Amino acid sequence: MKTIEQFSTPCEMPNGLQWTDEGLFIMDQKTDNVYVVSEAGDIIRIIYTPTANGSGITVGDGYLWTASNGHSASRPKRSTDTGLGFIYKLDLMTGEPIDRFRTPDGGGIHGIEWDNGKIWITAFNPTALYLVDSKDFSIIKKIPVTLPRLHGLAKVDDGIWCAHTTDNVIIKYCTNSGEEKETITLDEGDAYIHGLSIKNGELWYSDSNFAGKHSTATLGKPEIGKIKL
Repeated sequence: MKTIEQFSTPCEMPNGLQWTDEGLFIMDQKTDNVYVVSEAGDIIRIIYTPTANGSGITVGDGYLWTASNGHSASRPKRSTDTGLGFIYKLDLMTGEPIDRFRTPDGGGIHGIEWDNGKIWITAFNPTALYLVDSKDFSIIKKIPVTLPRLHGLAKVDDGIWCAHTTDNVIIKYCTNSGEEKETITLDEGDAYIHGLSIKNGELWYSDSNFAGKHSTATLGKPEIGKIKL
């Protein structure tokens, strides 16, 4: 086993993760609330957001950024649901919207990751990693990716980790060339990686227990933990 559960998840569908100095930010795909928890799993606070079918989450420049797919099958429709893929820029304390921009490919979105004033974004049409400017949302770079269902992202000094949920592998891509530098292949019985973040050199994951249109296997329960290498 490479996935080691750390604590009981505070929500039913933990889809995105982001470690900060305050704690671990968790995007709940079901309610679109963000839970901030301690390393022991204790809830510090809950942020209510306009996100719909939330997936990735990141924090940067004093703001909360969420990946919104526009329509949720897990909760009743809200007046703020757009039916479109957006990245939301939200007040870090209240969750109130500050700004938003469409996904680079105009489609759905899973992972997002802050990178020194820029944001990495997963895309599906075609499969790729985009790097955009957080100020004007212009595209800086596009890295084509072969494997489908790109999900959680975790930036490190020598690349960016990307979870591919259906294949249940995590690949470190070179942020310059797109070369696959390292691959973690999960074992049978391991969690299916959705959210991804890094703390003190350790990869953390979340499994939202959601197969979606892919109709892939699920673990049967949501889970948050660490990757054992």
